[in-house]
Amino acid sequence: MKRKDKLKIVAKYYPRAFTTTDIVNKFFDIVEDHFDLEPRQLMLADSICSDDVNSIEYPTRAYEMLGPFKMGGLDGFPFTGITGMNAFAHHVPENGAVFIYYAPHIGISKLGEAGVINRIGQTKPSSCCGAAIAALTKLMNNEIKEDHITALDYQQNTIEQIFLKQKERIVGATNPLVEATEVMYQAIDERMQLLVEHTDYPCKYLMLMGGILINGDHDMGSLTECRRFDVIDLESKEKKDMLGFL
Repeated sequence: MKRKDKLKIVAKYYPRAFTTTDIVNKFFDIVEDHFDLEPRQLMLADSICSDDVNSIEYPTRAYEMLGPFKMGGLDGFPFTGITGMNAFAHHVPENGAVFIYYAPHIGISKLGEAGVINRIGQTKPSSCCGAAIAALTKLMNNEIKEDHITALDYQQNTIEQIFLKQKERIVGATNPLVEATEVMYQAIDERMQLLVEHTDYPCKYLMLMGGILINGDHDMGSLTECRRFDVIDLESKEKKDMLGFL
């Protein structure tokens, strides 16, 4: 499928989306031109959903970096927490950078339907993100109990609690799933900022890119609408907003 056709399909929901491959290519150009770094000087960590489609649609060029270290669980929430953040922070080259990409995900089919994709080898569409849709269904049916988090289903219960806190916003939206995905992004972003505050990085730069990861049908690949791209000089503590360069 042509790039322009992919962008047109998702534009109804995410008009500022690019293919994830395009984002990776632009990112490499930025780190080389502005920070004089090569891909092998970067330690990549991602906080994206453990859904297998994200492995299938992972951009090949991303593997030019070290990693990826996997921070995310269901729908991309950084469930590895402070222990995970500290672990990979100390795997980075000293003269390099930590690059963290985080995003909840949502499927959009070739027909433009949000919440479903056609996966490899299947003739019928399946849900994406399944965890978010399951939590949203429980929310709409008033089946989520406040503060109910179990050891047996900890990650899913956490998503349910995140949605419950924003119930009116989600239920009242024109498209509750798209709105729930926005709620999830904000929760991930807030948690990521908190984890960063409690971590020391023995390198030159910390790079944070957050957004919405959009999965397409098996012949579409993935797209990303970026919401944040910050680069922090860890010596001077200066933070640059690089979002406009993407």
